Amino acid sequence: MIEPWVINDDSPVPVSSAGVVEALRSRIDSGQLETWLTSSSGGSLTFVTNAERAMVVLLEGEGDPGEHAVDPGTAGSSDGFVLSNGQGEEYPDEDTVPIREAFRLVEHIVGTGSWPADARWVVDR
Repeated sequence: MIEPWVINDDSPVPVSSAGVVEALRSRIDSGQLETWLTSSSGGSLTFVTNAERAMVVLLEGEGDPGEHAVDPGTAGSSDGFVLSNGQGEEYPDEDTVPIREAFRLVEHIVGTGSWPADARWVVDR
């Protein structure tokens, strides 16, 4: 059985892989650019976007440096990543992915608990 994931500051009702992208889009539309999801096993999934690119980070538990999606060879950086505390961030584009790819990654992780086989990501541990 696939473990359930919940959006940390929303309802405690689990979000499905089929519904997670809609939930993220709704949060982005309301100005919430940072979303944390937690699995029943204690893992976390972080999604931070500027509405064009997103940083997607998968953590095994509290204190884990995790793993993050990458777009190797992409030059430059992007700003406008606003955290829930209001702090604005800028990230190298190779450490973020286009938002459509980020949605695909999150949907797969929520559905399976792991990265898609064709995903590009690096371990930060």
